[in-house]
Amino acid sequence: MQYDVIVIGSGPGGYVAAIRCAQLGLKTACIEKYPTLGGTCLNVGCIPSKALLDSSEHYHNAAHTFATHGIKLKDLKVDMPQMINRKNEVVAQTTGGITYLFKKNKVTSYQGLGSFVDKNTIKIKKADGSEETITGKNVIVATGSKPSSLPFIPVDKKRIITSTEALNLTEIPKHLILIGGGVIGLELGSVYARLGAKVSVIEFMDSIIPTMDKQLGKELQKSLSKIGMEFYLGHKVTGASVKGKEVTVNFDSPKGEKLELKGDYCLVAVGRVAYTDGLGLENIGIKVEDRGKKITVDSHLETIVKGVYAIGDVITGAMLAHKAEDEGTFVAETIAGQKPHINYNLIPGVVYTWPEVASVGYTEEQLKEKGVKYKTGSFPFKASGRARASMDTDGFVKVLADTTTDEILGMHMIGPRAADMIAEGVVAMEYRASAEDISRMSHAHPTYTEAIREACLAATANRAIHI
Repeated sequence: MQYDVIVIGSGPGGYVAAIRCAQLGLKTACIEKYPTLGGTCLNVGCIPSKALLDSSEHYHNAAHTFATHGIKLKDLKVDMPQMINRKNEVVAQTTGGITYLFKKNKVTSYQGLGSFVDKNTIKIKKADGSEETITGKNVIVATGSKPSSLPFIPVDKKRIITSTEALNLTEIPKHLILIGGGVIGLELGSVYARLGAKVSVIEFMDSIIPTMDKQLGKELQKSLSKIGMEFYLGHKVTGASVKGKEVTVNFDSPKGEKLELKGDYCLVAVGRVAYTDGLGLENIGIKVEDRGKKITVDSHLETIVKGVYAIGDVITGAMLAHKAEDEGTFVAETIAGQKPHINYNLIPGVVYTWPEVASVGYTEEQLKEKGVKYKTGSFPFKASGRARASMDTDGFVKVLADTTTDEILGMHMIGPRAADMIAEGVVAMEYRASAEDISRMSHAHPTYTEAIREACLAATANRAIHI
């Protein structure tokens, strides 16, 4: 079969690229090695983790806040198998939706491991051992990433687990030891902390979510501590072992003290690495970088081989589903002869704990490093009427604006529905709005987004009304 575009991988980057190519009139095929479409995000990442986060949040509220709302319950308990079943149903519905979209847009789907024979020829090795070959004028590599590991930590996927196994536990851990204080670990750690597990976080850096604004990390740590999570920051893990149903994790304190924790599960969440295994990149002259196995691309996301593109987690940049989606659209439109663009500074980052954390643009640390003169405005949710009504008063919104022009340079928030609210910051910054622009726009009352307006008022000559 001859195609205009062949996409290898059906995650958010891959399936969006395939659909957009088809919309633009390009004959398109998408190859996925697993039985279901959607890649890591839909199958063992974003979607199932959010399903468990929502379920655990419902339980936590029922156990801890319903009485204050005047709702009395008794004999409250967790049905873990049902919680996992619901998560699986959500995944099935979502992945099935991609199958429907492929049929609707006439994208041809192949199941099997795709690899390069040459730059226009892709061999598909199927589960039954048979092979099929297809050709395409252009190829988009969208094979995503897999959980990273530490060479001295033996992941057995039973007691020492990755995020994939953490999504399918049939019991609530008594003591979950979490290696890594980044997004993935904290989200899954908070799931089990809400359900009653003791959760200990060991993080090498001096703060959790270390790539985000420092204030966000401090505030999130305070909030997660309230649900019983404990933190060992600036500590270095040196080893882990399993004996029966007990895991022992050894680590060093900042002062060099030898410490250990014992629990029934250890979740290794130290990031992700690009997945390029079995692609046959060497057959077309593409070498991957040693660290993280990233594929090098130019400003058009094209590799050194003309007509071969790469997007998402296999190239440089944040490993985010929505970044991959934007890049999938970008490449599809580039192949079709259009002139798309992506502003990488305005791709938001989100942590789906509760309170949620969201950020877009520059952090204070980055602005200081660049020598940019800026002003700050912030507003706490404890001063928000809507937040008080919902008992979600942890957190704040912080706006960074240029001292001279008042242009918004960064927006950082931790609080209720921050994941949704950050879109206002993205829109504002895409149109290069000033803090005063946002402060003069009407925001419905009472809503969480009023905190954004108040933070912008605070950045505009300290004019916040409600604090």
